[in-house]
Amino acid sequence: MTIIITGGAGFIGSHVVRLFVNKYPDYRIINLDALTYAGNLENLRDIETKDNYIFEKVNLLDTADLERVFSQYSPDGVIHLAAESHVDRSIVSPMDFVYTNVVGTVNLLNAAKTAWAGNFEGKRFYHVSTDEVYGALGDTGLFTETTPYDPNSPYSASKAASDHFVRAYGETYHMPVVVTNCSNNYGPNHFPEKLIPLFINNIITKKPLPVYGDGLYTRDWLFVKDHATAIDLVFHKGKDSETYNIGGFNEWKNIDLVKLLCKQMDEKLGRAPGESEQLITYVKDRPGHDRRYAIDASKINKELGWKPSVTFEEGLSQTIDWYLENTEWLEHVTSGAYQQYYEQQYAVK
Repeated sequence: MTIIITGGAGFIGSHVVRLFVNKYPDYRIINLDALTYAGNLENLRDIETKDNYIFEKVNLLDTADLERVFSQYSPDGVIHLAAESHVDRSIVSPMDFVYTNVVGTVNLLNAAKTAWAGNFEGKRFYHVSTDEVYGALGDTGLFTETTPYDPNSPYSASKAASDHFVRAYGETYHMPVVVTNCSNNYGPNHFPEKLIPLFINNIITKKPLPVYGDGLYTRDWLFVKDHATAIDLVFHKGKDSETYNIGGFNEWKNIDLVKLLCKQMDEKLGRAPGESEQLITYVKDRPGHDRRYAIDASKINKELGWKPSVTFEEGLSQTIDWYLENTEWLEHVTSGAYQQYYEQQYAVK
């Protein structure tokens, strides 16, 4: 089997690529990534020389290059993770999200549809999305697969639009599609603009920890390796035209999460208890900030037998350990040096 994984040099994508390359040596895994700021090939150093792994630097807006890749490799499946994903960036530059997340997804759908030419036997287009498309929850309740869409940020609106296009291609062209909507991920290799890696780095360097608003915004957190395992299951065993919500059954208010992170960091860095908490700084809230997300992941549990493998405390501890053990990776990312890796490894031929 040949599978194209888009966004495979990113945070979640790199964990999915690694899992598939190592678990399925008879598969050919094509990592398609444009290597924008969050795409980092250093995430995949441990598997980049494997015989069943191929990297292609491709932008989803380049339809000719997409067609070349599909023609060259004749993929049996697509796992689509490539996306602009940072809410704050979407507020500043929404059109980037429209182009990458909406137009890029439609270009990818068209490339698959053309390559497969109506012969969909054994094919699958798997679109990875977010729980943010559902909008915000009150103090109670969970997002289910039938929760109406109600996106509140340019990012979530762009992901909602891409979800709709994937489902529309399933209905209109009978393309075998599947969609998953996942809660907040955390873990190794996370680009340090998101809350947990940003705060780990700031605690290491003793910089302020900027907490939005009153700090009571609530999210459901999932360890990235558990998400990769869920993606593996859905790709192989999920039903066509179905949606599966993936979550950690693991709600945390931002301020409680930050205090736990500070506590674990103080212990691991040998600092006095409460030292890192003094870095917490409340900052002006961002526009359209959803109060609470929470996923009901019972469907994927009942139908496919998936559930998270670690508690949040365990996963957070493993995540901190990884960053403390990979200071060179963190230094490269924060300095921008990681962007030179492609030129060093791939461009000189």
